[in-house]
Amino acid sequence: MSLPPLQPLSADVSASSQLEPAAMALLAQAGFKSVINNRPDHEGGTDQPTSAAIEAAAMAAGLRYAHLPVAPGYQSPEEIARFRELLDAMPKPLLVFCRTGTRSGKLFQAATSA
Repeated sequence: MSLPPLQPLSADVSASSQLEPAAMALLAQAGFKSVINNRPDHEGGTDQPTSAAIEAAAMAAGLRYAHLPVAPGYQSPEEIARFRELLDAMPKPLLVFCRTGTRSGKLFQAATSA
């Protein structure tokens, strides 16, 4: 298994498409300290990994983990504010992900431009 392409959002934050639980060990090996999952459980069907499965793998790999599920087309001011709090609090480097990485990138831009 290998990681999908990572899109740098800043010096210490990158975005990615959907990650499998097994990718958490690879992220830790690559030097990441934290992961934020922006994808709601079962968004693409029941074959998608759940937040609980990804969190367990992240914890086993020594990563901090947060689940902030947001809809693809709209992120509320509250979700943006919570994402900012997570960005400020979680150890870096940090990886954020969703289905394609676009939603996480938009959320990052909204949270850091305010």
